[in-house]
Amino acid sequence: MENSMSRILIETTVRQTLKGLKEDPKRSIWNLVDMALHFSEGRFQSRFFQAARTMLEHEESAYYALIEDAVNHIETEHLVKFGMNLGYNSCTWGAQRIRMNETRLGFNIPWTVLFQIDDPRYSEHLPQYDLAIQEGEQLGIYSWILLAHRDPLELFPLIERHPDSAFFLFCRPEDLTTAVLDKIASLKHLMPVVRWDDGADEACMTLRNAQLPYSVYYPYSQKDLPFILNGELFCETQQLHPLFTVLAAKPDCPADVQHRVHQAAIQVRKGQSYHTVPWELSCDTENLDEIISDDACCVFFDGKGRLFALDHPGCAPFGDLFQEGLTPLLQRAYPKSVPASSQ
Repeated sequence: MENSMSRILIETTVRQTLKGLKEDPKRSIWNLVDMALHFSEGRFQSRFFQAARTMLEHEESAYYALIEDAVNHIETEHLVKFGMNLGYNSCTWGAQRIRMNETRLGFNIPWTVLFQIDDPRYSEHLPQYDLAIQEGEQLGIYSWILLAHRDPLELFPLIERHPDSAFFLFCRPEDLTTAVLDKIASLKHLMPVVRWDDGADEACMTLRNAQLPYSVYYPYSQKDLPFILNGELFCETQQLHPLFTVLAAKPDCPADVQHRVHQAAIQVRKGQSYHTVPWELSCDTENLDEIISDDACCVFFDGKGRLFALDHPGCAPFGDLFQEGLTPLLQRAYPKSVPASSQ
């Protein structure tokens, strides 16, 4: 994939556009979106770039400043590598492969998978995680979300073995030690997502000074609803210059609260008033999956390797990743429904 002609042509265009962004951000962004819209073939790309074009008609959009800031403060190679893995490998080529494999194999395939990695013995299962990512890439999955609540150093060899994928590493501010930062700098297909907590401002400033892309995440429950709905959260997180402000529902968060937070995230994105993009972790992930391949699925593995369907929160876990592997579990959890006419 790294050397495919389509990827090479697109990457060349992206590099040229990044140079232009530093001289004339608005014109360069418009030109890039217009070109992408013209050449978009899949429905996801067309919908995404049409929405982007509509948003850019807002002359005072804070997203112009967000993009300009990213180009000026993130190392170009990191921007290109991560952006190509996410935008092309995952959401373009990978999306096409997902649709093809869903038709061929008869079960739904997510565009990304969430792994909660917090078991004290998680390092013992790194070979199983490695195999799961290999299986996922064969199916068309090239985005991975790692919820690491322990020292992430042992995860870096795993990430390094999959240079075609984009990885989001959710971590705590205190996890970003000098050794961790040195390794992140060499992994151009990795973006840290820092918990918005004590120490986050210092951690984000360190990442910014190192010219690394990063986002922040905010775990929320019902008591946090006013803080999110009145926009105060985004006013505060944007001071740290994150690309995304990710809203992650706590396990005890009621479904109706999560729905209201998701609607708030959508409205904030439409309003374009903050220099950060809000993203409700499970709902927006599920919505994007539905655009890519009709039947939405949102897959989460807990620290013990059990698959939970976040889009069906009442269901019991579907099996053990460490014993069965990724593909059989997806087949069991997300079989394609058979049209009534063919029954």
